[in-house]
Amino acid sequence: MNHLTLPLNVPATEAAVTLFRIARASIAGQLGKMQTSDESAAWLRSQGATFVTLMLQKKLRGCIGSLRAHRSLVEDVKANALAAAFRDPRFKPLTADEYDEIEVEISLLSALNTLSFTDETSALAQLTPQVHGVIFEYGHHRSTYLPQVWDNFADPAMFMATLKQKAGLPPNFWEQGVKVHTYTVAKFREFELAR
Repeated sequence: MNHLTLPLNVPATEAAVTLFRIARASIAGQLGKMQTSDESAAWLRSQGATFVTLMLQKKLRGCIGSLRAHRSLVEDVKANALAAAFRDPRFKPLTADEYDEIEVEISLLSALNTLSFTDETSALAQLTPQVHGVIFEYGHHRSTYLPQVWDNFADPAMFMATLKQKAGLPPNFWEQGVKVHTYTVAKFREFELAR
């Protein structure tokens, strides 16, 4: 299993607070609100892959992320926060009134682990519910679920079926050439830090 090793030599709570402030400042700036964040910490320059999720009244309001580290952690969080707030195609752009009501979740992703398998059954046997985020790929079809999405499914077969549908394929689809990758996340929720 590919466990996540954070590129941070700081306490998780301190890292989370810093990342939340950066995400919120990016969104606030786009809405014309003045909010600052400290981006000076050296660990923010490390490459990282993140997902930023926005929740409004306990419902999804936007979620965009990176599956592979390709820019600094600070730039990734800023870009994904803006995209989750204003460019998630499932939602209208976030409004200034909603800004004060949203709760931010940030998931830091591990490197990807590509599975080796002979068929769907052997691929499913390698998935660990609640632990693995999963990427399904076939040709130009691609989709992912973060580990927390396991909360919505009773078993790996249903999880995979809906992941294939999300990629634009039938739920029973399986062909040679399918690729499955897993990753783990360190997830931080704003409301949990406020307790």
